Parts: sequence; structure tokens; C-alpha cells
Amino acid sequence: MTSLDSLDSVLDKDGVRLTVEDAVATVTLSNPAKRNAQSPALWRALAEAGRSLPGTVRVVVLRGEGKSFSAGLDRQAFTPEGFDGEPSFLDLARGSDAELDAVIAEYQEAFTWWRRNDIVSIAAVQGHAIGAGFQLALACDLRIAAQDVQFAMRETSLGLVPDLTGTHPLVSLVGYARALEICATGRFVQAEEAERIGLANLVVPAGELDASVRDLAAALLAAPRDAVIETKALLHGAQERTYEEQRTAERAAQARRLRDLAGLAD
Repeated sequence: MTSLDSLDSVLDKDGVRLTVEDAVATVTLSNPAKRNAQSPALWRALAEAGRSLPGTVRVVVLRGEGKSFSAGLDRQAFTPEGFDGEPSFLDLARGSDAELDAVIAEYQEAFTWWRRNDIVSIAAVQGHAIGAGFQLALACDLRIAAQDVQFAMRETSLGLVPDLTGTHPLVSLVGYARALEICATGRFVQAEEAERIGLANLVVPAGELDASVRDLAAALLAAPRDAVIETKALLHGAQERTYEEQRTAERAAQARRLRDLAGLAD
């Protein structure tokens, strides 16, 4: 198996590196010196990575270099100076509601594409996954965690709210009451609890994280692509549909698959 770090990069900028090997793309947060802290530039690079995926990609792996997956938002965002070439968050707060909404919506684009029906995304999470880091892990379809993982949603503790698309998947995974408790207290959720409550699909020793992700990616690639896409779309819509609506959706999806297999697709 080729090393994840030895492949030619499709994109490498602002703390994000995208590499592709056959049907598997790997997005790496590549600033371990800052524990992969996040910034608007990194979010734009993540959104660009999603737009840059070749059509042959079926599985996307998200990983962070170093000891931490991502320690969350770079605190420099809250200083008067902010980041070079970027308005500080304090400056953004002085804008109109419409302007602030548009900026946050742009930031969220880094977190939305991971659940596209044409790919399955896997977050390989070790060490800290805090705030924006936690939300980025939640943006993926699946999560494999190392035994040293520490998830935490610290926004509420800072007087803010989680606004990078993490609230919907968190509630879907652990339920409203536990999601509220995790967010409102800002406490750490460690590996054993994360697996027990459904935040992590699997917990493995840190030294086995990459191999476990490769094994899962291979298992996902074993099924026909169109069947995985249809199944993912069915599961995505299940929460919004009634039981009868879901039955109808299942029948329609199966009819498409049968016609395709029989060579009768439109």
C-alpha cells in the first residue's frame, strides 16, 4: 500500500493537502505544529478540496497530521488583528446580520460536502478533536477513533454556539439530551464513551488507526458504487420521511437498481 504522505498532491495549501490513489482520496490537515487549528483560509481550502475530487473517487479519508486531529478554531481569530488578509471575528461582528450570515455560510461550505451521496467519508481521529475539530469529524459519514481521542464542543463555554454544521449530526448520533449536555458543559468525550454512544464507529490503538481506515475503505469499495449511492441516499432521507414514505422510497430505489442490473435503465 502506498504511503498516504508519498502520493502526488491534487491540492496543498493553507494547512490542507488532498491526495488521490485510485478510488480513495485523502484529505490531510497538515499543520501539526499548531495541532491543526482551523482558520478561514483552511476552511476555503477544505471547500476547494471537495470541489477538486476526481469523479472516480468513492471514499474520502480525513486525517490530521501529528498528535491531534484538530484542536479547533485558531484563537487568533478573536484578536483585533485576526489573520493576515482576513477580517477579524470582531470586525465581522460589527457587520449587518445579512453580511454575517453570508460569511458563516461560506465557512460552513468546508463542512457540507463530506456527506455527498456519491462518496463515503471517513474521519480518522486521534488526540484532540475540539470545537471546529469535533464538528469536522462529525461532518463525515463515519469515524474511526484512536484510543487517545478526546472530543469536545467548547463553543458554548466561550459564549458562542456550534455553527459549523455539527449540531445536526451530533443530535442524530447521540440524541437531543446527550447532545445538549455535551455542548452545554464542553466536557471531553473520550474513546470508550465515544464508541458506546455512537460518536465513533470503531476505536482502535493509535498505531492501528491508518490500517483500520484502509480496511474500512476497502470494505466500502467492495460493493457496487451505484448500490452504495442509492443506499446512502435512502438512509440520509429516512429521518425526514414517514415510515410509509420510506417504504415508497425503498421501492423506487430498488426499481432503479433492478432496471440498471437488467440493462433497462433510462
